[in-house]
Amino acid sequence: MSDETKSSIPPTSDTEPSVSRSTVPVWIIVLTLVLLFLGMVYFDHHSGWFDSQVYGPYASSEELELYQPKSGAAALLARGKAHYDQVCGLCHGIDGLGKPGQAPPLAGSEWVNTKGFERLTHIPLAGVSGQLSVKGQTWGLAMPAMGAAMSDEDLAAVLTYIRSSWGNKDGPVTADEVKAARSALGAHPLPMSGNQMSKMPE
Repeated sequence: MSDETKSSIPPTSDTEPSVSRSTVPVWIIVLTLVLLFLGMVYFDHHSGWFDSQVYGPYASSEELELYQPKSGAAALLARGKAHYDQVCGLCHGIDGLGKPGQAPPLAGSEWVNTKGFERLTHIPLAGVSGQLSVKGQTWGLAMPAMGAAMSDEDLAAVLTYIRSSWGNKDGPVTADEVKAARSALGAHPLPMSGNQMSKMPE
């Protein structure tokens, strides 16, 4: 065997190879923890799992119940409230207590709490002009026919809501009854004063 061949053969050793223990550098541990934290923050901001808008929008079961689908009488009242808040609530107040110098209260009003609903239906369909006495207070106002543009179903829902809210405890008004009242008033009903309406049947 030549000297050149001998030099290419690695020297042999009688000792077995062994594995030695060594510590992980601290910077690797810190970097791993930082990456995990940043990953959790990213997950929190880009998923709905921990988002309060998904899991924490309601303060109580009663509040949650308000947003559940409704049917029957509850659906009618919910529909009436929605239209009332949008069309009537600005002047008469969301609480039905009215606003001084602007609109009379509907809560406890003698125009609301009647056996019939002809007078009450006339007000949003034709409007009011002149003096109107409500709960012992005289109002000089001009109310346009805010309900004339509503459908029979929507106006019936609003009137039902008014007649059963804020302590008022009168019966519902149906769309057919509103349709009949609208037909009786004609195409262009004139607004009436409280004195004129008081002569109408309830």
